[in-house]
Amino acid sequence: MSDLVPADTTEDVRTRGAGVSRQVAVLPVGSFEQHGPYLPLATDTLVACAVAREIAGAYPVHLLPPVTISCSHEHAAWPGTVSISSVTLHAVVRDIAASLSRSGVDALVVVNGHGGNYVLGNVVQESSARGERMALFPAPEDWEAARERAGVVASLLTDMHAGEIETSILLHAHPEMLRPGYETSDFVADDRRHLLTLGMSGYTDSGVIGRPSLGSAEKGKELLASLADSFGAYFSLLASDG
Repeated sequence: MSDLVPADTTEDVRTRGAGVSRQVAVLPVGSFEQHGPYLPLATDTLVACAVAREIAGAYPVHLLPPVTISCSHEHAAWPGTVSISSVTLHAVVRDIAASLSRSGVDALVVVNGHGGNYVLGNVVQESSARGERMALFPAPEDWEAARERAGVVASLLTDMHAGEIETSILLHAHPEMLRPGYETSDFVADDRRHLLTLGMSGYTDSGVIGRPSLGSAEKGKELLASLADSFGAYFSLLASDG
Protein backbone atom coordinates (compact mmCIF):
# COMPACT_ATOMS: atom_id res chain seq x y z
CA MET A 1 0.00 0.00 0.00
CA SER A 2 3.02 2.31 0.27
CA ASP A 3 2.77 3.09 -3.46
CA LEU A 4 -0.38 5.14 -2.75
CA VAL A 5 1.81 7.94 -1.40
CA PRO A 6 4.36 9.50 -3.78
CA ALA A 7 7.98 9.34 -2.61
CA ASP A 8 9.12 12.58 -4.30
CA THR A 9 11.25 15.11 -2.48
CA THR A 10 10.90 18.83 -3.08
CA GLU A 11 14.06 18.64 -5.21
CA ASP A 12 12.45 16.00 -7.41
CA VAL A 13 9.55 18.35 -8.04
CA ARG A 14 11.88 21.26 -8.78
CA THR A 15 13.94 19.21 -11.23
CA ARG A 16 10.88 17.88 -13.06
CA GLY A 17 9.39 21.36 -13.29
CA ALA A 18 12.57 22.75 -14.84
CA GLY A 19 12.13 20.43 -17.81
CA VAL A 20 8.61 21.50 -18.82
CA SER A 21 7.09 24.76 -19.94
CA ARG A 22 4.16 24.32 -17.56
CA GLN A 23 3.85 21.98 -14.58
CA VAL A 24 0.85 19.65 -14.45
CA ALA A 25 -0.24 18.00 -11.21
CA VAL A 26 -2.29 14.80 -11.04
CA LEU A 27 -4.71 14.31 -8.13
CA PRO A 28 -6.28 10.85 -7.66
CA VAL A 29 -9.74 11.00 -6.08
CA GLY A 30 -11.18 7.73 -4.83
CA SER A 31 -13.77 6.80 -2.24
CA PHE A 32 -14.33 4.59 0.78
CA GLU A 33 -17.41 2.54 0.01
CA GLN A 34 -18.67 -1.01 -0.26
CA HIS A 35 -17.58 -3.05 -3.26
CA GLY A 36 -19.32 -6.29 -2.49
CA PRO A 37 -17.83 -9.07 -0.35
CA TYR A 38 -14.60 -9.49 -2.34
CA LEU A 39 -13.21 -6.01 -3.14
CA PRO A 40 -11.99 -3.62 -0.42
CA LEU A 41 -13.75 -0.43 0.63
CA ALA A 42 -10.77 1.47 -0.80
CA THR A 43 -11.23 0.03 -4.31
CA ASP A 44 -11.94 3.35 -6.03
CA THR A 45 -8.88 4.91 -4.39
CA LEU A 46 -6.72 1.97 -5.46
CA VAL A 47 -8.03 2.29 -9.03
CA ALA A 48 -7.51 6.07 -9.17
CA CYS A 49 -3.98 5.68 -7.83
CA ALA A 50 -3.19 2.90 -10.31
CA VAL A 51 -4.30 5.15 -13.18
CA ALA A 52 -2.37 8.11 -11.77
CA ARG A 53 0.81 6.04 -11.31
CA GLU A 54 0.55 4.81 -14.91
CA ILE A 55 0.26 8.43 -16.04
CA ALA A 56 3.21 9.52 -13.91
CA GLY A 57 5.30 6.75 -15.43
CA ALA A 58 4.68 8.11 -18.92
CA TYR A 59 4.51 11.91 -18.49
CA PRO A 60 6.44 14.50 -16.42
CA VAL A 61 3.60 15.26 -13.98
CA HIS A 62 3.56 16.10 -10.29
CA LEU A 63 1.82 13.12 -8.69
CA LEU A 64 -0.20 13.94 -5.56
CA PRO A 65 -1.44 11.65 -2.78
CA PRO A 66 -5.10 10.61 -3.11
CA VAL A 67 -8.29 12.02 -1.72
CA THR A 68 -9.61 8.84 -0.11
CA ILE A 69 -13.14 9.76 1.05
CA SER A 70 -15.65 11.38 -1.29
CA CYS A 71 -19.35 11.30 -2.25
CA SER A 72 -20.58 7.74 -1.72
CA HIS A 73 -24.08 8.48 -0.44
CA GLU A 74 -25.69 5.91 -2.74
CA HIS A 75 -23.80 3.18 -0.84
CA ALA A 76 -24.88 4.28 2.65
CA ALA A 77 -26.92 1.10 3.23
CA TRP A 78 -23.74 -0.98 3.52
CA PRO A 79 -21.45 -1.05 6.58
CA GLY A 80 -18.07 0.62 6.17
CA THR A 81 -19.10 3.24 3.63
CA VAL A 82 -18.06 6.80 4.56
CA SER A 83 -18.98 9.99 2.67
CA ILE A 84 -18.37 13.70 2.69
CA SER A 85 -20.72 16.22 1.11
CA SER A 86 -20.34 17.41 -2.46
CA VAL A 87 -19.75 20.92 -1.08
CA THR A 88 -16.81 19.64 0.96
CA LEU A 89 -15.28 17.72 -1.95
CA HIS A 90 -15.68 20.80 -4.16
CA ALA A 91 -13.84 22.90 -1.55
CA VAL A 92 -11.07 20.35 -1.06
CA VAL A 93 -10.23 20.19 -4.78
CA ARG A 94 -10.42 23.96 -5.14
CA ASP A 95 -8.12 24.44 -2.14
CA ILE A 96 -5.62 21.95 -3.54
CA ALA A 97 -5.62 23.71 -6.91
CA ALA A 98 -5.08 27.10 -5.24
CA SER A 99 -2.23 25.75 -3.13
CA LEU A 100 -0.55 24.21 -6.16
CA SER A 101 -0.81 27.50 -8.03
CA ARG A 102 0.94 29.34 -5.18
CA SER A 103 3.85 26.91 -5.45
CA GLY A 104 4.17 27.28 -9.21
CA VAL A 105 2.03 24.35 -10.43
CA ASP A 106 -0.88 25.96 -12.24
CA ALA A 107 -2.45 23.02 -14.08
CA LEU A 108 -4.33 20.19 -12.37
CA VAL A 109 -5.80 16.93 -13.63
CA VAL A 110 -8.29 15.24 -11.31
CA VAL A 111 -8.20 11.46 -11.83
CA ASN A 112 -11.59 10.29 -10.63
CA GLY A 113 -12.04 6.70 -9.51
CA HIS A 114 -15.66 6.96 -8.34
CA GLY A 115 -18.61 7.57 -10.65
CA GLY A 116 -20.69 9.17 -7.90
CA ASN A 117 -18.35 12.16 -7.64
CA TYR A 118 -20.55 14.19 -9.98
CA VAL A 119 -19.40 17.46 -8.41
CA LEU A 120 -15.91 17.08 -9.84
CA GLY A 121 -17.29 17.97 -13.26
CA ASN A 122 -18.65 21.19 -11.79
CA VAL A 123 -15.29 22.00 -10.18
CA VAL A 124 -13.51 21.64 -13.51
CA GLN A 125 -16.14 23.61 -15.44
CA GLU A 126 -16.09 26.49 -12.98
CA SER A 127 -12.30 26.57 -12.80
CA SER A 128 -11.96 26.54 -16.57
CA ALA A 129 -14.49 29.38 -16.86
CA ARG A 130 -12.25 31.43 -14.56
CA GLY A 131 -9.32 30.85 -16.89
CA GLU A 132 -7.65 28.22 -14.71
CA ARG A 133 -6.16 25.07 -16.19
CA MET A 134 -7.96 21.98 -14.92
CA ALA A 135 -9.23 18.73 -16.42
CA LEU A 136 -11.17 15.67 -15.29
CA PHE A 137 -9.84 12.26 -16.35
CA PRO A 138 -10.79 9.70 -17.57
CA ALA A 139 -13.77 10.74 -19.66
CA PRO A 140 -16.34 8.07 -20.67
CA GLU A 141 -14.73 7.99 -24.11
CA ASP A 142 -11.36 7.16 -22.52
CA TRP A 143 -12.92 4.31 -20.54
CA GLU A 144 -14.66 3.03 -23.68
CA ALA A 145 -11.41 3.01 -25.63
CA ALA A 146 -9.71 1.21 -22.75
CA ARG A 147 -12.56 -1.30 -22.52
CA GLU A 148 -12.26 -2.15 -26.20
CA ARG A 149 -8.47 -2.41 -26.14
CA ALA A 150 -8.47 -4.67 -23.08
CA GLY A 151 -11.19 -6.95 -24.41
CA VAL A 152 -13.59 -6.15 -21.57
CA VAL A 153 -16.83 -7.96 -22.39
CA ALA A 154 -19.33 -6.02 -20.26
CA SER A 155 -20.50 -2.61 -21.51
CA LEU A 156 -19.84 0.48 -19.39
CA LEU A 157 -23.56 0.49 -18.56
CA THR A 158 -23.49 -3.08 -17.26
CA ASP A 159 -20.09 -2.75 -15.60
CA MET A 160 -21.31 -0.27 -13.02
CA HIS A 161 -19.80 -1.31 -9.68
CA ALA A 162 -17.33 -3.97 -8.51
CA GLY A 163 -17.49 -5.53 -11.97
CA GLU A 164 -15.13 -6.60 -14.72
CA ILE A 165 -13.10 -3.37 -14.96
CA GLU A 166 -12.48 -2.77 -11.25
CA THR A 167 -11.79 -6.44 -10.59
CA SER A 168 -9.33 -6.56 -13.51
CA ILE A 169 -7.41 -3.47 -12.38
CA LEU A 170 -7.07 -4.81 -8.85
CA LEU A 171 -6.08 -8.27 -10.09
CA HIS A 172 -3.25 -6.53 -11.94
CA ALA A 173 -2.25 -3.78 -9.49
CA HIS A 174 -3.23 -5.19 -6.08
CA PRO A 175 -4.09 -8.89 -6.31
CA GLU A 176 -3.45 -9.30 -2.59
CA MET A 177 -6.45 -7.08 -1.85
CA LEU A 178 -9.09 -9.35 -3.41
CA ARG A 179 -11.09 -11.87 -1.37
CA PRO A 180 -12.61 -15.04 -2.80
CA GLY A 181 -16.03 -14.71 -4.41
CA TYR A 182 -15.67 -12.46 -7.43
CA GLU A 183 -15.84 -15.51 -9.66
CA THR A 184 -19.48 -16.15 -8.66
CA SER A 185 -20.87 -12.68 -7.93
CA ASP A 186 -22.13 -11.48 -11.33
CA PHE A 187 -25.30 -9.39 -11.15
CA VAL A 188 -26.79 -7.22 -13.91
CA ALA A 189 -29.17 -4.28 -13.42
CA ASP A 190 -28.91 -2.09 -16.51
CA ASP A 191 -32.07 -0.04 -15.83
CA ARG A 192 -31.08 2.19 -12.90
CA ARG A 193 -33.12 5.29 -13.65
CA HIS A 194 -34.06 5.81 -9.98
CA LEU A 195 -30.55 5.35 -8.59
CA LEU A 196 -30.30 8.85 -7.14
CA THR A 197 -33.58 8.33 -5.28
CA LEU A 198 -33.23 4.71 -4.19
CA GLY A 199 -29.47 4.34 -3.90
CA MET A 200 -27.64 1.15 -4.76
CA SER A 201 -29.71 -0.90 -2.34
CA GLY A 202 -32.71 -0.38 -4.61
CA TYR A 203 -30.97 -2.44 -7.30
CA THR A 204 -28.64 -4.96 -5.65
CA ASP A 205 -28.55 -6.95 -2.44
CA SER A 206 -24.86 -7.84 -2.70
CA GLY A 207 -23.63 -4.36 -3.62
CA VAL A 208 -22.39 -5.65 -6.97
CA ILE A 209 -23.65 -4.51 -10.36
CA GLY A 210 -21.51 -5.99 -13.10
CA ARG A 211 -19.72 -9.16 -14.14
CA PRO A 212 -16.59 -9.53 -12.01
CA SER A 213 -16.19 -13.18 -13.05
CA LEU A 214 -14.85 -11.89 -16.38
CA GLY A 215 -12.02 -9.94 -14.74
CA SER A 216 -8.35 -10.77 -15.32
CA ALA A 217 -4.96 -9.28 -14.52
CA GLU A 218 -4.14 -9.03 -18.23
CA LYS A 219 -7.26 -6.96 -18.86
CA GLY A 220 -6.28 -4.72 -15.95
CA LYS A 221 -2.83 -4.15 -17.42
CA GLU A 222 -4.27 -3.24 -20.82
CA LEU A 223 -6.90 -0.95 -19.30
CA LEU A 224 -4.20 1.08 -17.54
CA ALA A 225 -1.97 1.17 -20.62
CA SER A 226 -4.83 2.47 -22.76
CA LEU A 227 -5.71 5.17 -20.23
CA ALA A 228 -2.08 6.31 -20.14
CA ASP A 229 -2.16 6.66 -23.93
CA SER A 230 -5.42 8.62 -23.78
CA PHE A 231 -3.93 10.99 -21.22
CA GLY A 232 -1.52 12.37 -23.82
CA ALA A 233 -4.15 14.71 -25.25
CA TYR A 234 -4.94 16.06 -21.78
CA PHE A 235 -1.28 16.65 -21.01
CA SER A 236 -0.71 18.48 -24.30
CA LEU A 237 -3.75 20.67 -23.70
CA LEU A 238 -2.83 21.68 -20.15
CA ALA A 239 0.95 21.92 -20.57
CA SER A 240 0.89 24.10 -23.69
CA ASP A 241 1.73 27.79 -23.54
CA GLY A 242 -1.39 28.72 -25.49
